[in-house]
Amino acid sequence: MINGEHVYICNIMSTTSYLSDRINNLSESATLKMTKLGRELASKGINVISLSVGEPDFNTPDNVKDAAKKALDENYTRYSPVPGYPELRQAIVNKLQNENGLVYEPSQIVVSTGAKQSLSNVILTLINPGDEVIIPTPYWVSYSEMVVLAEGKSVFIDTDIDSDFKITPAQLEAAITPKTKLFMFSSPCNPTGSVYSKDELAALAKVFEKYPNIFILSDEIYEHINFIDKHESIAQFEPIRDRVIIVNGFSKAFAMTGWRLGYIAANKEIAAANDKLQGQTTSGTCSIAQRAGIIAYNDGLESVQQMKEAFVRRRQLVYDLLNDIPGVKTNLPEGAFYFFPEISSFFGKKDAKGNVIKDSSDLALYLLNEGHVATVGGDSFGNNNYIRLSYAASDEALTEALRRIKEALSKLS
Repeated sequence: MINGEHVYICNIMSTTSYLSDRINNLSESATLKMTKLGRELASKGINVISLSVGEPDFNTPDNVKDAAKKALDENYTRYSPVPGYPELRQAIVNKLQNENGLVYEPSQIVVSTGAKQSLSNVILTLINPGDEVIIPTPYWVSYSEMVVLAEGKSVFIDTDIDSDFKITPAQLEAAITPKTKLFMFSSPCNPTGSVYSKDELAALAKVFEKYPNIFILSDEIYEHINFIDKHESIAQFEPIRDRVIIVNGFSKAFAMTGWRLGYIAANKEIAAANDKLQGQTTSGTCSIAQRAGIIAYNDGLESVQQMKEAFVRRRQLVYDLLNDIPGVKTNLPEGAFYFFPEISSFFGKKDAKGNVIKDSSDLALYLLNEGHVATVGGDSFGNNNYIRLSYAASDEALTEALRRIKEALSKLS
């Protein structure tokens, strides 16, 4: 009692946690965590080579930047329509038809703040508590956590390097239950770089034809970083077209990671639901980025081809250097800009201080502290026997990074 009045002091920290179960059950992004740890070391004056983040090291093409400057001069600085400017949605429709042979209407396109938000929007608009989402492993780190946010249940189909990290129709069908609501995957794949062929996708589509209540979330953000032929989308198969939700964006192909511009193409009901959800969360994405995106799609793929040529060269460089490291097993990815080598032969070994390497996270942390190279443990992608490294870096940086990795691994005993 103070001055004759009762005063109640609430110590919210006395409970286990005052945060929601939703956030407490959510894991930190492993890729962003390793990037942060690398930056902390770099801030101490240590030369760290980061191969942990999926970001092209090229600059955004000049024509795209010029479009953004023009948009500023023309005062495109007000709220944009929630699903995106009509001109951008039409540019996306044109792209899907011209490049992929897929026919959509602008009302089936919803533009969001990056492909990550597009993925999250789709999951939150489709998944109820207890619904099952089938995800092949390895998968991009945020897939399963988005399912956690929606209170769904992830059902994993394991793959390995010997299968080129791709599932079979038999594996898919074995994972389906009456609770299955969604299947989600990426091709080209993050973290493996694996690419499903048209025949492989057709075989999976045949399975989905038998289960009309299952939707397919196809993450195609690495579409243009494809080294085997043209990109193939599972949305091309007419019997399941209405249940496929394509997620794509501008970050990888046009080196526009910081612009935060992604989109979905889906049936009208799902598109409207995403529009509704986005209207209550972020509303329309950045007006300037959208105007730049229109030019990116309308002006063609010349800059994309130049980046792709560099990635082809770097892929071969890293492949050769990885194969020169005893104990490392790798394949040659057909897309994206990642390697996902198997490193389980180092589990159980010790560093100079006697610390045991128990799993892929331990190995990634060891490579960061000993070799000053940032990678990401495969356990965060659903396959513990691997690590992911990005080759979206210069030839010189990649050569030095692989030299450091080889030297650090040789010190384990």
